[in-house]
Amino acid sequence: MPILLRQFFFLGEGLRRILPICLLLGLGLVLKVPHSDGQENPPTRVIMPGIELEAVGRVEHRQGKVIIEVLPKFAPALDGIESFSHIWVIYWFHGNDSPENRQILKVHPRRNPANPLTGVFATRSPMRRNLLGLQACRLIRRESNRLEVEGLDAWVGSPVLDIKPYLPRLDSHSEAVVPKWAEGKPPE
Repeated sequence: MPILLRQFFFLGEGLRRILPICLLLGLGLVLKVPHSDGQENPPTRVIMPGIELEAVGRVEHRQGKVIIEVLPKFAPALDGIESFSHIWVIYWFHGNDSPENRQILKVHPRRNPANPLTGVFATRSPMRRNLLGLQACRLIRRESNRLEVEGLDAWVGSPVLDIKPYLPRLDSHSEAVVPKWAEGKPPE
């Protein structure tokens, strides 16, 4: 997922570590930079530079199968993916984009009014400020620049932003706790 961060300045060793992360996450920073004599400069605001995402492929449905068609120029990035049984797919909720939907901050999880009104960051709702979808799915097969997957509920034409291997030792946490509404399989 190419993210092009336009130029930003370095303000010392500590910021060299955290500024790229804050920019990647879209966080603005308010900094107090001390003079050499210990007095502070007025706070400096670092404005988030432009972030540009480039789709690496798109979701297709063919003969009842879900296919991720990766753009040919990115096909070499798939080398080795077939040795994994599961992958993470990061995609864009393209069919859900509207100024109104981007302003929604709370939803009833799983679109069930019986569930408590919950902040979108605590749900998997497609109603969110940045329309990123993330889903672990089973990789059935790779054929050239096409991945057949199972368990991906992205719509036809959804832009795929990134693909990563699912690593059980990193991606599965046996001690994870969830609210009652998140237990069990969501209704169809």
